[in-house]
Amino acid sequence: MTVTLIWIVVALVAIGLYLSWTAGRLDRLHTRIDAARAALDAQLLRRASVTQELATSGVLDPAASIVLYQAAHAARQAEEDHREVTESELSQALRAVFGEQAQVDVVREAPGGEEAADELAAAVRRVPMARRFHNDAVRAARALRGHRKVRWFRLAGHAPFPLAFEMDDEPPVALADRPGT
Repeated sequence: MTVTLIWIVVALVAIGLYLSWTAGRLDRLHTRIDAARAALDAQLLRRASVTQELATSGVLDPAASIVLYQAAHAARQAEEDHREVTESELSQALRAVFGEQAQVDVVREAPGGEEAADELAAAVRRVPMARRFHNDAVRAARALRGHRKVRWFRLAGHAPFPLAFEMDDEPPVALADRPGT
């Protein structure tokens, strides 16, 4: 009888340790999602800011400046519910304006244009990476939250279900293929 009781206690302790480890892992994944979302927000804000700065610099023709400025302003001012849509619209505006290398060359020839073009190219390239890191963390947390033991024992607590950030983040070809930046 005593041996059976000891084995039951050992089994319960092992199960408790395993559940505690799983809850800790889930908590770390949620922390990683928060950090990745903050990095994504920073990259999206940087891209919109650089785009607005370039649009108001006078380097571009007036039509391109207006298109870029409005898209960047909408992306910066968007509420969380519409953020993915406005960021996608900014990506589309960037592709429309910088779809050809000639437009990038015009920007580079202007005074201070080389730095502005390089900064925009870097910002445009970093957004897909930040979004990928965020969505990978979301995917890992969703997979762990999908396990029965997590649902049965409510190991996720009151943490909201993680949502991926889906947007059109394809960079303009003329800016994406810049080596060395």
